[in-house]
Amino acid sequence: MTDSTLSGQFLDAAIGLLARVRDEEAGNIAAAGAAVAKTVADGGRLFAFGAGHSSLPAQDVVYRAGGLALMNLLAVPGTLGVDVMPATLGSALERVTGLAASVLDTSPANAGDLLVIISLSGRNTLPVEMAREARARGLTVVGLTSVAYARETASRAASGGFLLDHCDIVLDSKIAVGDAELTADGVEAPFAPASTVVTSALMQATMAAAAEALVARGIEPPLLRSGNVDGGHAWNERVMKEYGDRIFYRR
Repeated sequence: MTDSTLSGQFLDAAIGLLARVRDEEAGNIAAAGAAVAKTVADGGRLFAFGAGHSSLPAQDVVYRAGGLALMNLLAVPGTLGVDVMPATLGSALERVTGLAASVLDTSPANAGDLLVIISLSGRNTLPVEMAREARARGLTVVGLTSVAYARETASRAASGGFLLDHCDIVLDSKIAVGDAELTADGVEAPFAPASTVVTSALMQATMAAAAEALVARGIEPPLLRSGNVDGGHAWNERVMKEYGDRIFYRR
């Protein structure tokens, strides 16, 4: 069996994007990590939100071995990927005006908390309104998006604007419009999206920066251990007990 040329090209493209965000987004990653650490130190709560495939990097930092125990998923039913039928409903919900305000009204998120909003395009109504509403309520908003979309596409939000217009800190994933890294003879459409790889890496880099910033403040980062290592469950129970008033995925 011979190696796949296209698979290698995709891996090279993903590695190239990861190198770009490492080099070009280092300052923003550090700023986002510092904001997370400040929220923890000040007694605030942490939330992450994404719709469709952008929900995957948000879920990846919630209840995760090696992750911050305080990170909670701000869930919008029907938008968490392809678990809803038909799957296209999730895309439709991203364009509903007023949904973000209703979600925040019924969530535990309050002033002084921090919300990471992930949206590749940053152009749909739900992430744009989520960022605007959250900031108006006194939350710190970190946006993870592709700046290219704001330059090359039109907003779909009724109020206009993009996710990046309503954030305190923006992390640029560098993903090109269309989210497909490869083209090939005999393949009619571009293919091989890399946004999940890069965005998940940016989220984990931000969590690493937050742990570093917490240590600099003299605070032990409230991290979870794997339940598949000896002592992991006992460690996690201690952390969850200490920070139980800021953890919502156990309730």
